[in-house]
Amino acid sequence: MAHTNDHYYVPHGSHWPIVASVALTVGVVGAANWFNGNASGQAILYLGLAMVAFMMFGWFGTVINESLKGMYNEQVDRSFRQGMMWFIFSEVMFFAAFFGALFYARVLSVPWLLGEDLSTHQTLWSAFGENWPTNGPGNVGGDFQTIGAWGIPAINTLLLLTSGVTITLSHWALKANDKGKTVLWLIATVALGSVFLGFQAYEYVHAYSDLNLTLESGIYGSTFFMLTGFHGMHVTLGTIMLIVITIRAAKGHFSPEQHFAFEGVAWYWHFVDVVWLGLFIFVYVL
Repeated sequence: MAHTNDHYYVPHGSHWPIVASVALTVGVVGAANWFNGNASGQAILYLGLAMVAFMMFGWFGTVINESLKGMYNEQVDRSFRQGMMWFIFSEVMFFAAFFGALFYARVLSVPWLLGEDLSTHQTLWSAFGENWPTNGPGNVGGDFQTIGAWGIPAINTLLLLTSGVTITLSHWALKANDKGKTVLWLIATVALGSVFLGFQAYEYVHAYSDLNLTLESGIYGSTFFMLTGFHGMHVTLGTIMLIVITIRAAKGHFSPEQHFAFEGVAWYWHFVDVVWLGLFIFVYVL
């Protein structure tokens, strides 16, 4: 049943939010156990990821079907936009906390470990100096090498910046009602995001196997993988969403006047681009 603008849309009850909560909880519990060496952690993590995939497929499908049936009006469109803006704001705060942890460790903690009394410093940890990157007093995790900024990280920066252009071109094509170019530029964006993820996977293998840069490499290893890993997870989710709207665009689900799903994914993708620029500067370059 279509809803006109003089009616306030009240969503029906849905089981997907509780499914999402359970799936994320299972995934986090599995990851925590895996990182702490429990044998069952990896299997639990994969179960949680499978549940997340099931939830996304089901929830996306429900919303898409409701939209195609004309159940949403302008009020619903506004609420979707407000919800997406608050979601991206929460993601900004999410990464701000991690960048804050990097700042705290690098700018405050390292000088404090040296202390004002140099004689005490020489007695407790004479080999520790005020330098970055560091794995802290005691050389936690052993010696390691860092990944240079002007190799794969620079290529990945170019890939994401280019993907920001391609999705904008796709949006312009959609507003011009050019279905062919809309889908073409979306496919290009998906390809760029996928190549980015491939390069990041290679970078992680190289870090572990050749550089001894791991999660156990003290504070530098922890902050490096925390920031780049969570960003990679967001790129993965963004790529999945791009694939969904590419299929929808090919099926003709969007019009120049009605395409918030496209816009919401585009907002998210631009957010991912901006976060990566911060990562590239503060993690790789400086």
